[in-house]
Amino acid sequence: MSHYFHTPDEPLVTHEFDATIFGNSLTFTAARGVFSGDGLDLGTRVLLREVEPPSTGHVLDLGCGVGTIAVGLAVAAPGITVDAVDVNGRAVELTRMNAERHGVAERVHAVGPEEIDPVTRYDEIWSNPPIRIGKQALHELLKMWLPRLKPDGVAWLVVGKNLGGDSLQRWLTDEGFPTERVASAKGFRVLRTQAT
Repeated sequence: MSHYFHTPDEPLVTHEFDATIFGNSLTFTAARGVFSGDGLDLGTRVLLREVEPPSTGHVLDLGCGVGTIAVGLAVAAPGITVDAVDVNGRAVELTRMNAERHGVAERVHAVGPEEIDPVTRYDEIWSNPPIRIGKQALHELLKMWLPRLKPDGVAWLVVGKNLGGDSLQRWLTDEGFPTERVASAKGFRVLRTQAT
């Protein structure tokens, strides 16, 4: 769980994994100490399979890890820009490397959350949110970022059913972010949350 919060002290030792995202075969540089550093995790795979990328707009990848969502979206949709945000400095570094590798570095802006201008607004937010940080911390995270959706914006979230996907859907709706389940596969819920 510590990979959510800090950059490991050991030297960066990388490896690669391949993933097919929106029909594109991509290779990612990854490392220990970053979420899903061993390959494309099942939840993210479900999200990327069930939701089509937007053709235009400004997108936020919240908790970018090695950049699978941010880079996958940018490669598939040349008309979008992506802010890829992670509290783990190593994740930010790897996302930058992977964006460069796939020729989308000019449209994928990988940074720590404090580097995003608070007035920035997004057409879409994509996230496999860090459920294991605990319910309170997760709620605070979502309450910080979901209000940054544009008035007609949407957020796409993937959450394990056994990790509270259904209760998160109810909580989001109760908090004033109308949320519906748009897909359910392999024990995961894909949620669509509307801006308020």
